[in-house]
Amino acid sequence: MKRVKLTGSERKTEKDLLAGKYVPVTPQQEREFLAALARKRKDAILHIRINSIDLDRIKAKASKAGVPYQAFIAHVLHHIAR
Repeated sequence: MKRVKLTGSERKTEKDLLAGKYVPVTPQQEREFLAALARKRKDAILHIRINSIDLDRIKAKASKAGVPYQAFIAHVLHHIAR
């Protein structure tokens, strides 16, 4: 049988699984989780024009945060929309 090489996080997950740190969820908890995922699903497309200097600054801030700039913009909009 071919042995699969796991990443560090995969090895930790496997170790935690074998140690019993993960527990089954109830059907109700599963429905609630899936409903929460559906609420967060990005299902709309937005096209906007902005100043290139502002976009460069947004890209720099996103890079500093270590996230793609479009995800950064979506996060900011979500935060403001709450």
